Amino acid sequence: MVLTEELAEEINLLALFNLATTQEGIKVHANAGPQVVAAARRLYEKGIISQVDGGYLTDLGIEVAEHAQRMLTILSAR
Repeated sequence: MVLTEELAEEINLLALFNLATTQEGIKVHANAGPQVVAAARRLYEKGIISQVDGGYLTDLGIEVAEHAQRMLTILSAR
């Protein structure tokens, strides 16, 4: 599997979620970049976030975001 720009945008969006609480979501505004809006839509369609414009992580989304954020932390370490 190759990391496409679409997957990178989805990972970047998942990195924005605060995993310390399930009570905090995100909002992707209509004036956000088209890549961000499209990434949110794809994550919603995959059942990872609760709303097409962000919202909260689903149960699956929490697991995916945990993995994504761990991956980014490991790969960013110096």
